[in-house]
Order: sequence, then C-alpha cells, then structure tokens
Amino acid sequence: MQFDKAIEKSMMMNDAAWARHANPWSFWTRVPILALIALAIWSRVWIGWWCLLPIAMLVGWTLYNPRAFPPPENLDDWTSQAVLGERHWLARKTTAIPAHHAKSAFILSVMSGLSILPLAYGLWALDGWAAFAGTALTIAFKLWFCDRMAWLAADMARESAALPVSKPEHRTH
Repeated sequence: MQFDKAIEKSMMMNDAAWARHANPWSFWTRVPILALIALAIWSRVWIGWWCLLPIAMLVGWTLYNPRAFPPPENLDDWTSQAVLGERHWLARKTTAIPAHHAKSAFILSVMSGLSILPLAYGLWALDGWAAFAGTALTIAFKLWFCDRMAWLAADMARESAALPVSKPEHRTH
C-alpha cells in the first residue's frame, strides 16, 4: 500500500469527509497543526508528561477536522481546488494524471518528508532553530504541494471538459 493511501485510510476519509474537507475552513485550520504539535512536544520542558494532553487533543483535532465543517457552497476557492487535486493525486493509479504534476508532487512530498528530520532532531535535542526550520520547511513544502494540487485539479477539469461526450446509440429493433 502506498504511504499516502495509508494516511488517507488512517484518516477514515470517505466521499462525505472529502466533501467537507474541501471547505476552506478545514484547510486553513489544518495548516498550523504541525507547528502546534511541535510546540506541544516542546512543552515537555515546562509541563513534563502533561504535554501528552495537548498532543492528544491536536491528534484528535487532526482526525476530526476533515469532518468539522460543512461542504463548501462551491469549489472555486484555491483551498477547495487543492483538496480536489489531492483526490486526483491519490487516485493516480486508476486515473492517469499529467506526468509533470506527478513528478512535481512526488518531489514536493519527499522534500516535505525530509523537512521533518530537522524538526524531529530539534524537538529531541531541544534545538529551537532546527525545530523552527524543520517546521517552517515542512509547512512550506506542504503548501507548495497544495498549490500544485490546485493546479492539477484545474488541469484535470479542463481535460475532462475537453473529452468528447459520447451519445447513446439509437437502436432499432
């Protein structure tokens, strides 16, 4: 199973959850989660094991967030398009996506994943600069990935609009 599919499955995403997740409020309230989790982990310095409480709350919010808001009235917002593009990206094994998007999305995903290394080191060693840099880079690459997903959604919509509509055959018996 692909890593991204495993994450989707762990988030228990179905069509209804994806529709709700396309709400811009869902998108923008997820952006600071990594920074807040990093802060909650860092808080072990101040509050010891009590840091597990904000960590658990943030993990709970991460799981609930895609279902917290109603589906948007329309999907014209950049954030909604990013979510639609992410669905195309996740379905790339069954529905082909343009190669330039696949390559860029893969590279951005890898860069985002690698950016977690300085974050993890910073949180372990209590190195504020490493933790900050890792958090900032991870979020930046994720937002860049989301921008790419919005672009992918636009290209897929254009491609499907350009497909000829087949007319049902008229049969005479």
